[in-house]
Amino acid sequence: MTTLRRRLVPYGLLGPGLLWLVLFFVVPMVFMGWFSLSSGSLESGWSWTWAFSNYTDAISEYSTQFGRSFLYAGAATILCLLLGYPLAYAIAFKGGRWRNLMLFAVIAPFFTTYLIRTIAWKTILADDSPVVEVLKFLQLVPQDGRVLATSAAVIAGLTYNFLPFMVLPLYASLERLDLRLLEASKDLYASARLTFLKVTLPLTAPGIVAGVLLTFIPAVGDYVNATFLGGTNQSMIGNVIQAQYLVINDYATAAALSFSLMIIIMIAVVLYIRFAGSEALMGDEEEAK
Repeated sequence: MTTLRRRLVPYGLLGPGLLWLVLFFVVPMVFMGWFSLSSGSLESGWSWTWAFSNYTDAISEYSTQFGRSFLYAGAATILCLLLGYPLAYAIAFKGGRWRNLMLFAVIAPFFTTYLIRTIAWKTILADDSPVVEVLKFLQLVPQDGRVLATSAAVIAGLTYNFLPFMVLPLYASLERLDLRLLEASKDLYASARLTFLKVTLPLTAPGIVAGVLLTFIPAVGDYVNATFLGGTNQSMIGNVIQAQYLVINDYATAAALSFSLMIIIMIAVVLYIRFAGSEALMGDEEEAK
């Protein structure tokens, strides 16, 4: 009896989490899959017809929004990496007694609602804002130009909102770095640049992979930044899905678009991981084996 109880303990611990996933992930996915292959309308009702044309029609009709979403998310991810790596490096190696305060500053935006942060950027990038005036003075923006309702504004909003998702994995990877390896590199007369390229960067690859995935995946499906910071020509696929669900009430097209987006993201993630290498995900443990 005691042996049986011990065997059942792991399943008991897994039970609540599995139940949560089934109720709030698997069941909604099944319903969405059913809608994606259905025909009908909100008034007449929906019927399962194996309508695979929902996918082909949705992708062909909204291919521009798909491409724009991946372009904006990719640009924001690259900017987050370029901004986040030096910041994480400074916090990990130069933060000293200010390290905790600097980490708090990174996550402090999360104390404000995502929507409020985006609306704040709308105010910052308004035509009459001091920021835009400075950009015009520096001739980075034409005198009769604007920043708001442009692709640059949407990418800037995505970069700001998802930057912490890049910084935190990078910091965790850098903070675990064995400093003796850096000292050994210097003892072998490697320059600071060579040490970074040959030692620091490869050993922090798991943090880079995690940061890129945590930033890119939510950014590609975002619709808030495009709604408030972009114009009609900057809409992303998330805006289309939101409109299909809540405005047009075309659940079949919305579900087909959602599944198409998930499939494309999964393919992109698999290709990225294959390109980065599985050892980038496993880190030192995989290399040790």
